[in-house]
Amino acid sequence: MAKMLVTGAGGFIGSHLVEYLVEKGHRVKAFIRYNSHNYWGWLEKSAYRNDIEIFRGDIRDYDSIYEAIKGIDYIFHLAALIGIPYSYYSPLAYIKTNIEGTYNVLQAARVAGVERVIHISTSEVYGTAQQIPINENHPINPQSPYSATKASADYLVKSFYLSFNLPIVIVRPFNTYGPRQSARAVIPTIITQALSGKKEIQLGNIDTTRDFNYISDTIGGMYELGLHPKALGEVINIGTAKDISISNLVKLLSNLIKIDLKIKIDNKRIRPKKSEVRRLVCDFSKARILCGWKSSYTLKQGLEKTIEWMSHNYEKYKVGFYNV
Repeated sequence: MAKMLVTGAGGFIGSHLVEYLVEKGHRVKAFIRYNSHNYWGWLEKSAYRNDIEIFRGDIRDYDSIYEAIKGIDYIFHLAALIGIPYSYYSPLAYIKTNIEGTYNVLQAARVAGVERVIHISTSEVYGTAQQIPINENHPINPQSPYSATKASADYLVKSFYLSFNLPIVIVRPFNTYGPRQSARAVIPTIITQALSGKKEIQLGNIDTTRDFNYISDTIGGMYELGLHPKALGEVINIGTAKDISISNLVKLLSNLIKIDLKIKIDNKRIRPKKSEVRRLVCDFSKARILCGWKSSYTLKQGLEKTIEWMSHNYEKYKVGFYNV
């Protein structure tokens, strides 16, 4: 089977993808950000840790990326700074990681002659929906420094395909959730506050809507679409084609956890008015037509699995702290 490199391998989505690729029989190298403790993120206690080759480096450093790519057939590029609120504080960090880091991967892949780079984008690049549902032809309208750097990275990836014939696929997931997700995201924020006994939970804007896709469906889509022969050079959405408001999400979780949750609006969790993305809902027809992909988990099913995992792990979260 192929040898695959996953950048951002210690994170929420990256760690699940690494384990999925191992299960598929591939040889996997996990690119982990260098740290003095040799800490591997969510792969630290993975059941597959003996089947994974760990490479420690920094996505911002071309030399470490080039070294990691030697002998690799396929690259799944997930490494990025992703917290939107933090991008208001430190946009330059996002430029260096999300844009320059992507350049390093592309240039090293070009020199090494890899078979394909699968670049993971985000639905945030679309901004507030101008048409429903959002297909791949929707205008790109980034509304935060985070989404601006991800959009820039997408354009850079496409330019390497057009200019240098580098084989690429851009997979654009809508909001992914599930076990291991950090509390910077709304679903873990709600669940961890509820499981800790809080009946009044702190949130930001509750009128926005999002298309939530369970982690297993997201990584399955990345794999199927990323390796599909007809996906070369394409941008492909993955999502459920159903959105839900944050206020209704709280009601659903309240019923599933069996706690009557009240909402307290925390102003520091609200994005700047012009930066708020009001609605995201995916048109995944391109993915369905290309390879028959569609999500298999309903929102209720995915939330039940997430709640079950978090009920045994919520002590890992700093409940009550606003995680930017």
